[in-house]
Amino acid sequence: MSSPEADEPVLETLPDRVADRLDAPTRAVLADPGWKRLHPVTPVLRAWKVVAAVLVVVVGQNADDILRLDLPGWALTLAVLGGVLALALVGAGFSALSWRRTRYRIDTSEGVGAVHVERGILWRQQRRAQLDRLQAVDVVRPLLGRLFGLAELQLEVAGGSGSKVSLAYLKEEEAQRVRNALLAAAAGLVVAEGEEAPEAPQREVVEVPPTRLVTSTLKSGPTIGMVLVLVGIGIGCWFARSLTPLFGSAAVVLGLVSAVWQRFSTGFGFTVADSPDGLRLSHGLLEQRSQTVPPGRVQALRLTQPLLWRRSGWWRVEVNVAGYSSESASSSERSTTLLPVGTVEEVGLVLGIVLPDLATGDRSPLDVVRAGLTGAGTDGGFTAVPRQARWLDWISWRRRGYLVTDHAFLSRGGRVVRGLDVVPHARTQSLGLTQGPLQRRLGLASVRLHSTPGKVTPRVDHLAADVAARLLREQTRRARAARAGSGPERWMTR
Repeated sequence: MSSPEADEPVLETLPDRVADRLDAPTRAVLADPGWKRLHPVTPVLRAWKVVAAVLVVVVGQNADDILRLDLPGWALTLAVLGGVLALALVGAGFSALSWRRTRYRIDTSEGVGAVHVERGILWRQQRRAQLDRLQAVDVVRPLLGRLFGLAELQLEVAGGSGSKVSLAYLKEEEAQRVRNALLAAAAGLVVAEGEEAPEAPQREVVEVPPTRLVTSTLKSGPTIGMVLVLVGIGIGCWFARSLTPLFGSAAVVLGLVSAVWQRFSTGFGFTVADSPDGLRLSHGLLEQRSQTVPPGRVQALRLTQPLLWRRSGWWRVEVNVAGYSSESASSSERSTTLLPVGTVEEVGLVLGIVLPDLATGDRSPLDVVRAGLTGAGTDGGFTAVPRQARWLDWISWRRRGYLVTDHAFLSRGGRVVRGLDVVPHARTQSLGLTQGPLQRRLGLASVRLHSTPGKVTPRVDHLAADVAARLLREQTRRARAARAGSGPERWMTR
């Protein structure tokens, strides 16, 4: 016999204290398990990519032949416009056919829940992404898509290469509804059929000012490299009395300019917010991206400080997240940056969200971070490398060391570019000990912590051999115990 409350909508596994914080619900998409299509304007947004790619290849390989054509200006213009129109029609037709053969479905009938995507014209492909393996959800709004009110939903799932699932394009409102529903299902939040999946509120923690972003970009390595290359090219052109050195170095110059622009464009309007469904990042100038990284999905973290940032006290924070490692270099730059430039206090706030249990003994998380960022030797309780390490690293050997807290492993190093790596014990994939011939002669060894592939590669070089062996054994036990007690992946049920 059912109780009177059986017909009322309930959040079956959501604790009351969290349910009180969730408001502004959106339309539930989990209640409809049927197949759905992407927005009909999708072929238009995809067609220009086909046209641009073909034009770059054709013009790049046949530029000289096109210029040598003995045609009047109006005839050449009509020929080019006709070719572009033909390419646009072909691209639109191909994209329309691809859109027609693409559909997606969100299914929770199997308990865990999964996203199914079918696509393909000649070869049919079907992707299935389990929601309990969901690492991050991104809502991407490209410049052209914003004109139509469309967005791309990107799901990062733990796995190897090609594990990302993309739904491009959806109405912005629908993309937000799907995002909310996926995060709710991945968290273990069960919503009664026909009801609405709540959207978790957020609390803004850090916002990067534009002036700081511009100044830090000008003081960054890519900008300095670009200036040095341009000066060298200018000197070469002056001695050669021609522009040949400039044309010969065009690819290098464009690459450096692209890197500088990418850093500025990605960090523009960067905000970090805290939410019950994870860490939320919003940023982007031309392409706006809203990322949501669920709790516990950060595999490793790195803080770096170039020499020119030292007076201002700025730091950059990057992370490893499963799924992002298989992206291209530019996409990885956008996805793995947790804070493009921030003060020590702002870094402490961000780490308080990602790694709330970083404190050790009577030291607060911020004290631990400060010791790792600017300390040397045994400052802050770090274990330092022995003096014989100076023969292999005579610049930064005093900075090298490690610290073990109850929940994380910290590795410190770097003199010109300071660095601090942080790896939660529960996210350590494996460990390794290496010893080269010179290290063996000096009685030294290095310990590596293997995380999810990404920019962060935690390691401690040039430890005493016995210390390295002991660290390897102890860290293996800590990682095993932390994984056993980390709880379920569905974080709302913990």
